Amino acid sequence: MESPRAEAELRTSQAGTLGTSSGFVYVAAVFAALGGLLFGYDTGVISGAVLFITKQFALSLFPTELVVAVVLLGAAVGALSGGRIADWLGRRLTLFITSLIFIAGAIVCALARSLPILVAGRLIVGLGIGLSSVVPVYISEISPANARGWQASLYQLAITIGILSAYLVDYAFAGSEGWRWMLGLAAIPGVLLGLGMIALPETPRWLLERGRADDARKVLRRIRGNADIEAEFQDIQNTLSVASERGRFSDLLLPAVRPALIIGVGLAVFQQVTGINTVIYYAPHIIQAAGISSASGAILATAGVGLVNVIMTVVSMMLIERVGRRPLLLTGIVGMIISLGVLGLAFQLSIRSTTLAWVAVITLMAYVASFAISLGPIFWLLIAEIYPLRIRGLASGTAATSNWASNLVVSLTFLSLVQVLGPSWTFWLYGVMAIAAWIFSYYLVPETKGRTLEEIEEHWRVLRHARTMGR
Repeated sequence: MESPRAEAELRTSQAGTLGTSSGFVYVAAVFAALGGLLFGYDTGVISGAVLFITKQFALSLFPTELVVAVVLLGAAVGALSGGRIADWLGRRLTLFITSLIFIAGAIVCALARSLPILVAGRLIVGLGIGLSSVVPVYISEISPANARGWQASLYQLAITIGILSAYLVDYAFAGSEGWRWMLGLAAIPGVLLGLGMIALPETPRWLLERGRADDARKVLRRIRGNADIEAEFQDIQNTLSVASERGRFSDLLLPAVRPALIIGVGLAVFQQVTGINTVIYYAPHIIQAAGISSASGAILATAGVGLVNVIMTVVSMMLIERVGRRPLLLTGIVGMIISLGVLGLAFQLSIRSTTLAWVAVITLMAYVASFAISLGPIFWLLIAEIYPLRIRGLASGTAATSNWASNLVVSLTFLSLVQVLGPSWTFWLYGVMAIAAWIFSYYLVPETKGRTLEEIEEHWRVLRHARTMGR
């Protein structure tokens, strides 16, 4: 009799052989990832636009934080409902609805003539951002096990490209203070996402779970090309037959789901309380405080940070199936800890203004590079991998909601924290949170490299510890 480990390796080998991708699955993943580009653009664009919005509407500290952070309230609501909607309507239709919401939000923001209308537009955009958390689930369910890591990471890559694009658009319109163009141009990728979702299929796992076996087999054959799909099809079907009917919030607390829920929610919170979106939203403010006084100069320096984010996300995609999730996660968090410590120290020592500006920019680049190989892509990848099929949308939506709720708290408090504690202690506080994130990840986060989604689900069903998954 073969050991469980040997059986798992055999199944993984079969999945790697049979679960190959046709060219179509790459096209599908890229179009789906446009949801990530919109996510990145709409979160990043406010960093430059807020400089001019504050001026036009004569905003004080709290209204400024509200314009930035209200999008996160919408994102939390969108993520929480998105999981339910994706399990009910399907991944594909949910993403089509998401594209319409993005378009509507962009138009409202661009045409806003008062602060309440602008806040309403940002709230609508936030709903779209929250719903876009379905993208990693869609990609993971159409990707083979041996390529799922980098293909699902396309979502994070698209986020970083969206952020960089937002910074470049901010810079292009900074001279004319054209914040309406900055916010309104998000409608273009929204249209592309909608057109893509019209052409793309539903995932075979969702179709099979809904009893549409013939449709599921057709889609699986379409996305696997000439490969034999019967072994993969049977594996999905067997997993569904073993699992009981689920889909309620109470199911998230079942013994077979609870460890994965803790991991997803924990990483969601740590991704935010380590300060990443203070950099995304307020990088020009930070750089201006460090010594670059002009808005255009600060935005251009911020674009350099965004470029590093894109490059290191590509590096992460190249390494994630070779090195694994855990090593990248733990190594990147160490880099974040060191970068936050140095950034806080630079402000504490009151270095001469020009030097401080360069130290701030370089340290922010190091911090973002570390995030881009760890908490950035790996959080979104894991919440698309570690949950059982019947509650995958609901569970990943719950984790994403925790992410956005934490993001809201951090974004609403950053400027106030800097005012009360000063920049040094604010960045050191985020550094302490990064230390906690490393400890959490070391003891609880599993290695899912090379495992099929069905193998991961079986691991939780027999109540094994997360650390034993990669062994």
